[in-house]
Amino acid sequence: MNSRILACGPGLAVLGTLLVFSSAGAAPPTGQFLGGTETTYPDWFKSSFLEFADDVEEAAADGKRVVIFFHQDDCPYCNALVTRNLSQKQIEAKLRSGFDVVALNLRGNRQVVTVDGETFAEKDFARALNIQFTPTLIFLDESGQPVLRLNGYVPPAEFEAALDYVGGRLENQSGYQEYLANRLPTDSAGALSEAGFFAPPPHDLEAARSSGKPLAVFFEQRQCPNCASLHAEALADPGTRELIDSFHAIQLDMWSPDQVITPSGKATNARDWARDLNVTYAPTIILFSSEGSEVIRSEAWLRTFHTQSVFDYVASDAYRDEPDFQRFLTERANRIRATGTDVDIWQ
Repeated sequence: MNSRILACGPGLAVLGTLLVFSSAGAAPPTGQFLGGTETTYPDWFKSSFLEFADDVEEAAADGKRVVIFFHQDDCPYCNALVTRNLSQKQIEAKLRSGFDVVALNLRGNRQVVTVDGETFAEKDFARALNIQFTPTLIFLDESGQPVLRLNGYVPPAEFEAALDYVGGRLENQSGYQEYLANRLPTDSAGALSEAGFFAPPPHDLEAARSSGKPLAVFFEQRQCPNCASLHAEALADPGTRELIDSFHAIQLDMWSPDQVITPSGKATNARDWARDLNVTYAPTIILFSSEGSEVIRSEAWLRTFHTQSVFDYVASDAYRDEPDFQRFLTERANRIRATGTDVDIWQ
């Protein structure tokens, strides 16, 4: 009996050695994917046949306008729109009384017929419109033309301002930036949020391109809770700072007369450039390639993972091969998870 046990000893030793080496060489377990949130959309959204000419005509007959709402599965920002914005009675009342909301899935396959009679699958329509964030809302006038587009989640105050602007048919009276300047506080008191990575003025972005770095332009404003939140959370993360080091980054007060030379060499000021770029939300971050072309912008409330992903999309040159930012997000999350690290998209 004992000799049998002893005879098995070397085999067990070899097996144990193999297990040790096998364990050491094994890939780490895949990290978790966290932060996705399932959303139940209001039953008062329009049940549409997705023929937009008919939707626009029906809405106009009721004194309303159409808003196309792009969402996707497990999108926490879409959930925030429903639970934080539409849960407020005043906002819900304005949206229901002034608009027909038509919801489209960013990755959906339902057939959509545009006002011009073109036919797309939902996902192809989203691609044709260059939808990079969800939720994206496109407000249409009575002829089916876009009046305003919100790219990503904006907090209740900004969202209600958009409803009042489009619902009040104010687009013929003023541009949206001018409207917001009169509607939302733009107090010149106080200072912009500080960050050590911003290049000091004077800002000559045409000359800065000679460094070969892409450009990051932060349009912010004073007395700006959304700007303070960005700096306290996403920009305070070391991973974000590391990515921003790849850029020539500047900060502009979007309402100021401060001088700036754009990447194309145009001499202007911050306020006029913000207007020309249709910057309507603070903070807005616009990323330019090293050649001076705009690649992508963040003009909504984003948390750390998505903020970092916007910078990584440009810093890694991924945009040159992958025009779909949402696909890049998925691939980036999978790469991180493959190292055994959890990915929390709501962090």
